[in-house]
Amino acid sequence: MDILNNPFRALLAEAAVPLGSWLMAGTPVTAEAMGCAGFDWLVLDMEHVPIDYQDAYQILQALGGTPAAPVVRLAWNDLVQIKRALDIGAQTLMFPFVENAGEARSAVAATRYPMPGQATPGTRGFAAVHRASRYGTVPDYAARANGAVFSIIQLETPAALAQLEDIAAVEGVDALFVGPGDLSANLGHIGNIGHPQVQAAIADAARRARAIGKPIGIVGPTPEMLQTFIGYGYDFVAIASDMGMMMRQANAFIAALKPSLAKTVETGVY
Repeated sequence: MDILNNPFRALLAEAAVPLGSWLMAGTPVTAEAMGCAGFDWLVLDMEHVPIDYQDAYQILQALGGTPAAPVVRLAWNDLVQIKRALDIGAQTLMFPFVENAGEARSAVAATRYPMPGQATPGTRGFAAVHRASRYGTVPDYAARANGAVFSIIQLETPAALAQLEDIAAVEGVDALFVGPGDLSANLGHIGNIGHPQVQAAIADAARRARAIGKPIGIVGPTPEMLQTFIGYGYDFVAIASDMGMMMRQANAFIAALKPSLAKTVETGVY
């Protein structure tokens, strides 16, 4: 197996819409279980989960033994964070809260080693021995690493959506991703991604991305909403998260059992 063939890029080349989920538990065991469950891709969330790079390293190792393609969502569009994620073996990165083409260009540059002839100069720092190069055992790693990276740019505000075409045109932006939670908040409907104004913005983003041939993804809380998003034209979708699914099922079990657990008080003469 060629470790420099990006598995997420391969998923997008298939006929079916790739199905993913979010990893919020921050543990290798949960990540491995989700990877074995049948998801096509999984997002290791470093933005909203209190994990460090040692945790992320182990989670990527756990996912490496499963069929699911890992995606690392960085905490921010930051040169050092990007470098560290790549060095621990992340190949597909998601960049949160990108607002314009300049920020997208900086993100792409940080994923690339400096190479002659690149339209976007690379700013990634070089190290010879790390997990990404299989500890220096892949002899052509440095020469091929730039082509192995897949960059997903998140659009989470009306201002970012207004710049969709300009952001998508940046060389090295491989896909777009609408963040419906932050988008709903920035449209004045926090937590209500089903609001008609939010849905209209989500549908418009898919239409415009399709028009320029740029893959676009999204996450949603329920199968029904994901079906709606697929109908809008989204190319890859994620449902909920490991923690979200666990809590939803836990709440369902509790609601089903609690009434039958109530103690009855018998009255009478003792």
